[in-house]
Amino acid sequence: MHTDRTTTGSLLTALCPDLRSALTRVRYDADTLLDVLGPDVHAALGRSEPVPVRRAARDAGDLGTLIRLLLLGDGMPAREVAAALAPLDLDRAVAAGLLERDGDEVRAALDLRPLDAGSGNRWILSDLDDSMRRRTLAEDHVLGVGHASLSLLRATPTRPVGTVLDLGTGCGVQAVHAASYANAVTGTDVNPRALWLAEATAALNGLDIELLEGSWFDPVAGRRFDQVVANPPFVVGPARIEHTYRDSGLALDGASELVISRAADLLAPGGTAAMLSAWVHAEGEDWRSRVSSWLPDHGVDAWIVQRDVADPALYVGTWLRDAGSDPRDPAAQARAEQWLDAFTAAEVEGIGFGFVYLRAIDGPSELLAEELTHGFDDPLGDEATRYFERSAWLRAVAADPGVAWSSRFEVDANTALERVSLPGADGWHECIARLHRGDGPRWQHEVDEATISLVAGMRPDGLPLYDVVELLALARGADEVSADLAADALSVVCGLVRHGLVRPVS
Repeated sequence: MHTDRTTTGSLLTALCPDLRSALTRVRYDADTLLDVLGPDVHAALGRSEPVPVRRAARDAGDLGTLIRLLLLGDGMPAREVAAALAPLDLDRAVAAGLLERDGDEVRAALDLRPLDAGSGNRWILSDLDDSMRRRTLAEDHVLGVGHASLSLLRATPTRPVGTVLDLGTGCGVQAVHAASYANAVTGTDVNPRALWLAEATAALNGLDIELLEGSWFDPVAGRRFDQVVANPPFVVGPARIEHTYRDSGLALDGASELVISRAADLLAPGGTAAMLSAWVHAEGEDWRSRVSSWLPDHGVDAWIVQRDVADPALYVGTWLRDAGSDPRDPAAQARAEQWLDAFTAAEVEGIGFGFVYLRAIDGPSELLAEELTHGFDDPLGDEATRYFERSAWLRAVAADPGVAWSSRFEVDANTALERVSLPGADGWHECIARLHRGDGPRWQHEVDEATISLVAGMRPDGLPLYDVVELLALARGADEVSADLAADALSVVCGLVRHGLVRPVS
């Protein structure tokens, strides 16, 4: 049974200064944890294999005690825990719901783990999951730092901004991350227990974060933010709520539709949203059309990146395990039947998952939805910022092509020309040529010899684009640049700019 926020929230927040002192003294932080465990044992921790971690922690003193207590869920002698957590009083920690007594031993009642998301060590409080000990998750379970949270952390732009909204803050991990690049952070959640833990997480890290209780957009009605981040309950399934951290009560991809369709209303002029989302792949329907139909007609530049597509059966099994259910259990099988029946009724062929980036603009909405299922270099956050900068330049070109024709370009240092040849009767036969970006999303563009020559002529101190195209026309025996050649060249250059393979410099 979860403890009510109103009775223990202030107690947990109040003990955070002493808890922070203990964690700092023992060096319970992300870097030290990796040093003490080593990369192999640290990887075993990520795989939920406690034995290698327990063996490594035995000789690590007070830090080892906290590793076993907080990361493995082991019962530890009360005197050892008291020594490791000094100056925090053990009785205070139990009363606040951080620890619980089990005879002469003490166990963790909450998950408390260090995290470095790129701005130094932070500590995150959440509910215990079943990674180390089998347990059933309550409906108001507050998820910790899972794979989805880490994905969003890496995918969030971090250029300094004034205000950030973390919509559906959960344990507060995104809000804590936002505090490193924003002047003011607001977190909202419908789950009071989540706000209790987010409040304690903020206090533990010495951060001032505004936390508001309410459903979806209600707590911040009428307000605008420079950036919105959201890891909403986007799980695609029947209209039910078994766990508030993942289930919205809306059928299929209704949660993603709601957030994507209304997020722009929360953005200040020029503001950005970065969100995790999921969408249905329905029979006879292009997923891009489905997602684009959720966007407003005006005021948004949208970049939708699909990272993966899951088979319905795999999707259901994955989320059942995520909630601690054993797919072999009859009750879990009954839920799986209902879930898959809902998919069948809606003609669901797959479930897409990825990132949705929005930028508030003054003009008709634009959308680029594309696949990024190949391997790429994280983080995407900086790439999203650069994408919107490139997109703004492309809008200027659409309004006045002269912007491009008068510009000089340079080829990105990470862009490479690849030529692929296959053996034939007369030796090697080139079958394809590509321009390949070697960093970030690793985009590839198939190109012909004319494009190769065009890009080869790009220099930051060289000729404007029109002059380069004119020279290519002369080299091909033409007296002038034809309308078709101009249109083709402009289209090619805009495509390469959009994916960052070349960029305008003047």
